[in-house]
Amino acid sequence: MALIKSVRNYTPQHGKNCYFAENATIIGDVIMGDECSVWFQAIVRGDVNSIRMGNKVNVQDGAIIHCTYLKAATNIGNNVSIGHRAIVHGCTVHDNVLIGMGAIIMDHAVVEENCLIAAGAVVLENSHLEGGHIYAGVPARKIKPISPEQFKDSVQRIANNYVMYAGWFK
Repeated sequence: MALIKSVRNYTPQHGKNCYFAENATIIGDVIMGDECSVWFQAIVRGDVNSIRMGNKVNVQDGAIIHCTYLKAATNIGNNVSIGHRAIVHGCTVHDNVLIGMGAIIMDHAVVEENCLIAAGAVVLENSHLEGGHIYAGVPARKIKPISPEQFKDSVQRIANNYVMYAGWFK
């Protein structure tokens, strides 16, 4: 069973049909919606500020979601996939976003809806990423609009697949 830990009088809360791997860690002021999953060695750490996650969010293996004390909460929309070993810290991520493996999103960054953040990209503090685009690089830069085919094949497919994968482990 996952480590689900209260801190500072906050206990993590989650909606229906969620899956938490046995060595996932979820701490403190965390509220997530339905059909979310937190995978092996992933950490969702709401000890110093709040973390809010919508429905159908998957936090893949080794990813870290955290925030900054008294300064930056983390807000994540619906249908968001957070790739293996990605870091999402004190930022806002809107609906239908794929955050690639090893990507980093820093404090006060805003990622609008329907974006793909490439593997290894670094979204700097206070950045504002326009919806409907692919971002890559260090620091992350707008590469091109995301095509309907790319959106369907990556952002939507991965979010849906992780709901299916979670069912295999229940």
